[in-house]
Amino acid sequence: RRGPEGSLCLSRCALNNSCCTLLCDAGDTGQGARTWIKQILNQDMAFQHIKVIYPTAPARPYTPMKGALSTVWFDRYKISNDCPEHIETIDSMCRGLTDLINDEIKNGIAKNRILVGGFSMGGGMAMHLAYRFHRDVAGVFALSSFLNKESAKYCLALNRKEGVLPELFQCHGTADELVLCSWGEETNKMLKSLGVSTSLRIFPNLNHELSRTEIEELKSWIVKKLPVEVAKTNE
Repeated sequence: RRGPEGSLCLSRCALNNSCCTLLCDAGDTGQGARTWIKQILNQDMAFQHIKVIYPTAPARPYTPMKGALSTVWFDRYKISNDCPEHIETIDSMCRGLTDLINDEIKNGIAKNRILVGGFSMGGGMAMHLAYRFHRDVAGVFALSSFLNKESAKYCLALNRKEGVLPELFQCHGTADELVLCSWGEETNKMLKSLGVSTSLRIFPNLNHELSRTEIEELKSWIVKKLPVEVAKTNE
């Protein structure tokens, strides 16, 4: 299955000490993203100590679809990294997703035990959310995703040394014709120049889709960032 153009997912530790948010692609739903990953892995992307939540973006008019309603995290003037961003809808969605993060914190999850990330548009949304508004989360992952070139002006404040910035885990396929691999590489380079610890895994011949190897590597990275916390006992 080829992915649409955007998704996000959120996961929370079943022990109530960790959370991971994953945003789906444009035009998809949270349940659709979960089903897609399950088809690739032949099982849910499950963790003994982490609960995974897949939210769905609200329906809004989407300019690349000539204004038709679609479940997208934000609007775009066009699917390109070399055009202005629709910052109004991006910021509005960041506020909505902040409510989601705050709900998890109210449920007992520490901010530094929360991951945010997603596929395609979902990964772009997660990068805006984390690097502009929630720099104290545990990390960010972006699969087949990018930030527009002018995103740098929104992220310039990263140069202010305000503690360690969330680590970025990126994956991209060389055969992606919707979100070019070069866009992902430019995003990685830009955020690295602004002080973000980044990694970028390139998958030869992979189109705008997910692969089993990619998901397995993501799972390993999630467990590395959110290891099981051993409960302290009184001696």
